[in-house]
This record gives sequence, C-alpha cells and structure tokens, in this order.
Amino acid sequence: MEFNSTRRAFQRRFLCGLGSAAAGTAFTPWHVAQAADAAASPVLKVVATFSVLADIAREVGGNAVEVSALVGPNADAHVFEPTPSDVRRVAGADVVITNGLRFEGWIDRLIAASGYRGTLVVASRGVATRQLSGGADPHAWQDLAHGMRYADNIRAALVTALSAKYPARAAEVEARAVAYQQRLTALDRDTRARIAALPAERRRVITSHDAFGYFAAAYGITFIAPRGWTTGSEPSAEVVARIVRQARNAKASAMLVENISDPRLIERIAREAGLAVGGKLYSDALSAPGTEADTYLKMFEYNVRTLVAAMSVGGQSTELTAKP
Repeated sequence: MEFNSTRRAFQRRFLCGLGSAAAGTAFTPWHVAQAADAAASPVLKVVATFSVLADIAREVGGNAVEVSALVGPNADAHVFEPTPSDVRRVAGADVVITNGLRFEGWIDRLIAASGYRGTLVVASRGVATRQLSGGADPHAWQDLAHGMRYADNIRAALVTALSAKYPARAAEVEARAVAYQQRLTALDRDTRARIAALPAERRRVITSHDAFGYFAAAYGITFIAPRGWTTGSEPSAEVVARIVRQARNAKASAMLVENISDPRLIERIAREAGLAVGGKLYSDALSAPGTEADTYLKMFEYNVRTLVAAMSVGGQSTELTAKP
C-alpha cells in the first residue's frame, strides 16, 4: 500500500511538471528545434532528367526540394537508357523537370512506364530556339540568357507546387530565384566582356559535337564539330576529312574535347590539322561533386576560362569577376 501511494504521488508530480513544460517552460527549446527541423526539411521530391537541370532546381528550390538527376555528372543524356529504378524514381516524384526540344529521346517512354501524373516542367519553354535542318537545337542552356529562362520556368513550377500547403517555402523559393538570376546576369556580362576582348580571328575552336551553337550565337565564337547535335553516331571518314580542311582553312585556334565524349576523335583531327588540344569543355553534363564544374554556374565559368585560354595568343587568361 505504501508503495502504491508513493507511486501515485510521483505520477501526480510528473504530470504537473509536464503540464508546466507544455505551458512554455522546460520543453520550449525542444519544440522550437522540432519546428526548425520541419521548416528545413524538403517537402517536394524533384526528378530532373540531367545534371544541369538538377543543379538549377537545387539552386532555386533550396531546402524545400529534394532533387535527383536521372543522368548524372559526366554522363551522356543522348545515349542514356533508363532502368527500373529510374521508373520508380519518376513514379515517386512530385515534380519532373525535362529540357524538352527532343533532348531526352527516352523521356516520354519513361514517363509512360512510370504512370507519372504529377507536374511536368519543360525548362526550355519560351526559349527562342536555334533551328537547322534537323529541327531545334536542344542545347539552349549554353546561352546564359536562356539559362535565366530555365531558372524562371523551374521557379514558377516549384512556387505553384508549394503555394497551397507551404506558402512560406514558396516565398523562400521566390527570393532564391531572384538572387540566382542576379548571379546568372553577372556571369553573362563578364562572359561577353572577356570574349569581346579577343580578336575576332582568334575566336574559332573545334569541339566534339555541335553542342555550343547557342554559345556561339550569344558570345561570338565559331565552333566547328565533326558530330551533329547528338553523340549517338560516329562521323564518316569524309566528314572527318572535311573538318580537318575546315580547321586549316578557318585557322582554328584550338581543339577542345568534351567531358561526355571519347577524346580520340578530337585527338586524331588535331594531329591531322596540326593543332593542339587546348583543354576540356563541359557540354551536356556537369562534373562530379566537389570538382571544377559541379554546378551550372561553375561549368559556364570553367568553359569560358578554358575557351579564352585556348583562343588567346600564348594561352593567357584572366579570372571572371562573377564567383558562383
């Protein structure tokens, strides 16, 4: 009996203490921490088709989004083959982001196989496309002005997805998007200034495939490529011979390999044209996390620095002032 009486007294004291804590004393810091953790947790699962789009979504979405890329760093989206795990990832997504312009020839099949019915964002929507006989060039992110359009399309989709249930998170996305656009604008301005400082006759390079048409039009560089817009087929001997002649006649400044391509073709053309391989460019994919081009801004900055060095007499270059 004495034991039971003591136990009941303890229970009363414990419950009273719990009530005091709930009123805003001892337990308040724990509740604040719990609320802060909830606010920092992702509330949208976003799947992007390739690494450039995934990075833009992370920059704009911040802590509100959990982003994954179907085609990862240093991988070629042109020849990508989805797996069953990719089907499951798309099926479980809240938002799927694609480039559009037929860049991902496999995406319609993947979405159909997954049964996905959520928000589908075409990041290139509204871009003034570069048109040739093969249709629209899909590599629009190679012009930072188009990159700004990509970021705005992604912002709009994320804000719409968040607004009803998470208005504060939607406001955070809006603020992040403004800051990101400012960084893109600064890098675009510096890119134009640095390339314009080079003599026009030096602004000619050869790359692995025709991924830099938008860059060429925006920033005034001539790119020559043995492959077209995709990397799925090898150029014929006749095409390679034509590129060698173009390189000689156009007095190209350098050859540059791409991170997604086998360098042997460029090395062969360089030998036959009497040119040096002047470095590596990132075209359709970022580099691995923690390396020189692991974000869209860093990729662009790296490419500009590499191009300017390759086109400059003596290979001299200066640093960009925009620091992503």
